[in-house]
Parts: sequence; structure tokens; C-alpha cells
Amino acid sequence: MCIRDRIYSVCYSEHFETRSTVKAGELVQAGAIGQVINTVGLGPHAIRNNQRPDWFFDRQRYGGILCDIGSHQCEQFLFFSGTDTDAEVVSASVNNRGNPGKPGLQDVGDMHLRTPTTTGYVRVDWFTPAGLPTWGDGRLTILGTEGYIELRKYIDIAGRPGTDHLFLVDRHGTQHIDCSTQDLPYGRQLIADVLNRTETAMPQVRAFKAMELALTAQKLAEVGTVWQQ
Repeated sequence: MCIRDRIYSVCYSEHFETRSTVKAGELVQAGAIGQVINTVGLGPHAIRNNQRPDWFFDRQRYGGILCDIGSHQCEQFLFFSGTDTDAEVVSASVNNRGNPGKPGLQDVGDMHLRTPTTTGYVRVDWFTPAGLPTWGDGRLTILGTEGYIELRKYIDIAGRPGTDHLFLVDRHGTQHIDCSTQDLPYGRQLIADVLNRTETAMPQVRAFKAMELALTAQKLAEVGTVWQQ
């Protein structure tokens, strides 16, 4: 249901605009790796050439690293766990490990999440090395009872060109799947939802639960810590 007949949707780009993640969702729903029991999401990002506005380094304005880039990971955890509501934060931490000149910046953070049937670990950071030719080596591993999927979303450091690399390991062996032509349905689904008052792009409850997890993790991580610029 839409709250008061309105739709609130977040285009979580690490899911809805990343072809390998969309393909992984299709494989999981088709039973390719059995029942999902764990996810590991890594979201490294880059700060290069100081190309960031001042507010980016002000904790009170950007909200903290887990509310920022960690929110994408929360949504993916819910999606691959197969639940839109029944999840909680087990532990969380944030810190400034390498930017003493920017005390308001949280440059690394992590959290543990769980549902009744799955667990998940998330790490996000701003430590992408200068030698990597893209802004981050985003990865997601989805462990199932009959196999696992690993996504190298933005680069394959082993040398394959392009983005959206999916590796599937199951009882039949291992394979690499090029997801560069995978359809991205979120945009047209959201338009149809607005016109038809449906929920095909993303359930409304998942949009809010992902935010709740991120906010809860951020608060938990900052207990006893005062962040200021």
C-alpha cells in the first residue's frame, strides 16, 4: 500500500541501476543458489582531487557514512533476504581512519544485519586507491544453500573489460556471466506504479525499512562518539 495514496521510492543505484545486481535478483528468484542465507556487501568509494563541496565533510549535513552509501547496502540485504520488514541491526561502527584534516568525515563504516533466515555484513569506505581506474570496486556476495553469486559491479580487476561481472558457482561448476545487456526495469516500473497505483518497482515498506536500518546503524555506531567538523 502507498502511504496516504502517495508513492515514496528511492532509486538505489547500486541495485536498480546496476545490471549485474538485477541479474543476480533474477537468478536468486529462479532458485539458482537455493535459499539465501548470507550476504556480504562491499561499497568502497573514492575521494579524489578534493572534488567535494564543503558540506560533504560536515557530519550534520551529510548524515554519516552508513546513512549515505550504507543505505544502498541495506536495501540490497532486504531484497536478497526476501523480506521487506523483518530485519534488524546487530552491530555497527564508523570512524575516521585516514583523514585527520577532515574530522567531520566518516571514511569507513560497517554493520551486521540479520533476519530470521539470513545474516549480512556491510562495509563502506572512502579508500579506493588512486590506481583503480574507477570510483570503487563495489562487490556483493550472495551465499545460498546450493551455491553462491559474486558480483564485481564496476570493474573486474582480473582484466575483463567493462562493468557488471557476475560469477555463479553451483553444483554444476563455475561460470562468468556478462550482464552488460541486462534490462533495467525500475524506471518504467515506477512510471507504471505512479499511473496505476501499484508497487512493482519496489514495495513501499522496503523503501522505509532500508532507511530505518541505515538510520539505526548510524545511531548505534555513534553511541559515545561526538562527530563534528
